[in-house]
Amino acid sequence: MDDLAGFLRTRRSRVDPAAVGIPVDNRRRVQGLRREEVAHLSGVSVDYYVRLEQGRATQPSEQVLDALARVLGLDEVERGHLHRLTRQPRPRAKAPGGRVRPELLRVLDLVPHAPALIVNHRLDVLAANRLAGLLYGRPVPGLNTARHLFLDEAERGLYADWETCTLDVVGHLRLAAGTHPEDPGLASLVGELAMGSERFRRLWARADVRARTHGRKAYRHPLVGPLELHQENFALPDESGMELLVLSAPADSPAEDGLRLLASLGADGADTRPTTNARLPE
Repeated sequence: MDDLAGFLRTRRSRVDPAAVGIPVDNRRRVQGLRREEVAHLSGVSVDYYVRLEQGRATQPSEQVLDALARVLGLDEVERGHLHRLTRQPRPRAKAPGGRVRPELLRVLDLVPHAPALIVNHRLDVLAANRLAGLLYGRPVPGLNTARHLFLDEAERGLYADWETCTLDVVGHLRLAAGTHPEDPGLASLVGELAMGSERFRRLWARADVRARTHGRKAYRHPLVGPLELHQENFALPDESGMELLVLSAPADSPAEDGLRLLASLGADGADTRPTTNARLPE
């Protein structure tokens, strides 16, 4: 799903030669840096760097990785991803699964005024509170948010910043591919998204990685209108790959009013307990 060679090629293609002191003229046909330029700036031989990009040298030293990260202008997330891609594959138990402990469901119970979900590294929703279901307008457990975003065109209008959301999701899945390279469920999801979405194919080919821990998340809900919310991601200890996502609204804001209205629209006797789904692929 992801490999060191492809990551290096895409990273060097985005570096401005002038920014690293390399003169540029009209005869230059390469986008970004040439391989020999990366090698020279990193202090490694051209032959060794070529072997890295061809996948024939897969365990560079920490010093080489740090030098490459510096030359390629990698941020902290990309640096971590680069290091993970060079580690030897190690035997794994099953990839993190889809069962949510009852204690975590009780936590969702304690968040009645904000949509809250528990997702795994594939962005499968494993559990959600009642308000999350009302936000999506459907039972949320069992939903894969990447599939929902890219393949369900009828639901695309829910995301006010659809293009930004796609960048975040692809960046997240790229990170997950580096962390869980042996997960067949993730490989299958990436293949399905690539087959069904031209935008996903283009973004995946860029090999960008993102680790979103918080930020703005805007929706256009068909019943209550615009909802500009703030998303916080909480990594769950001892639950590899699982995160608790909470979408909150500022006090006395239109978004808070919208969530309150949304809750009231679904208050006609519906079950308010968090829902879960344990039958996702593991």
